[in-house]
Amino acid sequence: MAFISWLSRLRSSYSKTITDLRSSFFHHLRSRGASTTAITPPYHFSKQNPFRFTCSNSILPVTLAGSLAIHFQYPPPLCDASLDSLGIGGVGSAEFVVKGSHKHVPQELIEELKAICQDDTSIDYDERYFHGKPQNSFHKAVNIPDVVVFPRSEEEVSNIVKSCDKHKVPIVPYGGATSIEGHTLSPHGGVCIDMSLMKNVKALHVEDMDVVVESGIGWMELNEYLEPHGLFFPLDPGPGATIGGMCATRCSGSLAVRYGTMRDNVISLKVVLPNGDVVKTASRARKSAAGYDLTRLVIGSEGTLGVITEVTLRLQKIPQHSVVAMCNFPTIKDAADVSIATMLSGIQVSRLELMDEVQVRAVNVANDKNLPELPTLMFEFIGTEAYVREQTLIVQKIISEHRGSDFVFAEDPEAKKELWKIRKEALWACFAMEPEYEAMISDVCVPLSRLAELISCSKKELDASPLVCTVIAHAGDGNFHTVILFDPSQEDQKREAERLNNFMVHTALSMEGTCTGEHGVGTGKMKYLEKELGIEALKTMKRIKNALDPNNIMNPGKLIPPHVCF
Repeated sequence: MAFISWLSRLRSSYSKTITDLRSSFFHHLRSRGASTTAITPPYHFSKQNPFRFTCSNSILPVTLAGSLAIHFQYPPPLCDASLDSLGIGGVGSAEFVVKGSHKHVPQELIEELKAICQDDTSIDYDERYFHGKPQNSFHKAVNIPDVVVFPRSEEEVSNIVKSCDKHKVPIVPYGGATSIEGHTLSPHGGVCIDMSLMKNVKALHVEDMDVVVESGIGWMELNEYLEPHGLFFPLDPGPGATIGGMCATRCSGSLAVRYGTMRDNVISLKVVLPNGDVVKTASRARKSAAGYDLTRLVIGSEGTLGVITEVTLRLQKIPQHSVVAMCNFPTIKDAADVSIATMLSGIQVSRLELMDEVQVRAVNVANDKNLPELPTLMFEFIGTEAYVREQTLIVQKIISEHRGSDFVFAEDPEAKKELWKIRKEALWACFAMEPEYEAMISDVCVPLSRLAELISCSKKELDASPLVCTVIAHAGDGNFHTVILFDPSQEDQKREAERLNNFMVHTALSMEGTCTGEHGVGTGKMKYLEKELGIEALKTMKRIKNALDPNNIMNPGKLIPPHVCF
């Protein structure tokens, strides 16, 4: 009885000691700040139970002697410490080259991939280099993919992902390579899954106005297929973009002011998860309240949660009649004010685009035109012929009240196509001014009422800079881009380009805007996310990522800043 009583007191004393030490330990961690990550022996934590403190068999006599050996067992922090230590993508990062620790790809995995894809597997250096360097982005990475595979079916994608997950080798999904924020870089090497051979239209439901496609098809190819049926898919990002990549980056384009962004035009997805399982996110019904909205979770996830293999899209009827109009203004603020007034008037424009005088000059240089080099607005109106004419007259009156001039409009199909070509090829026109330079492209978006203020404020900085900078805006929804041309070999020009981009992003965030309206995060915008969303939102994203992709193989080093830990 005496021994039992003694043991009971000892347990009580031991429990209190553990509680006191645990409180003291975590108070010490908090006082040292978030930078504390290293815990030296004899402390160890268990992955199975991170807050369980364990003692060796000798704990009782050691306790009696007045000395307590405690072993904390704790999992490593869930953050990319290797990248964070290099300052890549974290708060304040100004790196253009994305660093990463190369992950060895075993020969066994390469043989497995060859067995899955047969001849559609490449380890050729030129092929790997091409897939490791985005075509329209100044972002680069220290590594390129070790293998490029070209699957032809969802089953092949699933088997590829299962093999990579087994060997814990990184995967980078690859679409049209038109993204500009480093989404398709391979900083850790690994396997690039090029979806370009999966471009079939699986089912068209004309009466339901939807279509089921494989993710490798381009939006322009899709619209060519749909045109004979009197239908079209209304999102129009850069030429060459694929439907899968458009979903991954949650893109939009000039028609978003009328039809919404990618999240509004996707009904359902099929996605290969990081363990190789295939999930269908929703039915084909136009609306549903069944369960979590997995479709919207995947849209905008930038390849970090899975590989999109199939997409069900909403379609629209090709408009009966349309008119394209263009006019000029003495200042860019006048043009932005007309954009706001037009939207407040209730007119349902299908496009409302703005170009500053520098961009118009670039168009003139590139296309041998003679357009007035002034801030310019471009409109598109759709509907019946009578309705379109009514809209045109109302907007013409608004323009006259804001010092607008040279109002012209086109109804002829070829004339309309020629006018919109000016806008769609704006980026290439910029390079005509500085052919050897690269472009840093901003993508800020603010509430519509703040657009004129943001553009005016930004324009002052841009005009004062020694760099060539053009402004192009989707003015109807508050989203504007600046093309900043710089010589990548000149450090002072790179720093100036980064300074201008930072200025516009932080100004937009101060107006309750976003660092990216449609281009996505990739590696280039990670450093702004904490200020925009807050650390708790980023931790939530990290938890979702870790739950679905515990081996962190899906497009690692993208979207979620490396300093986010929990």
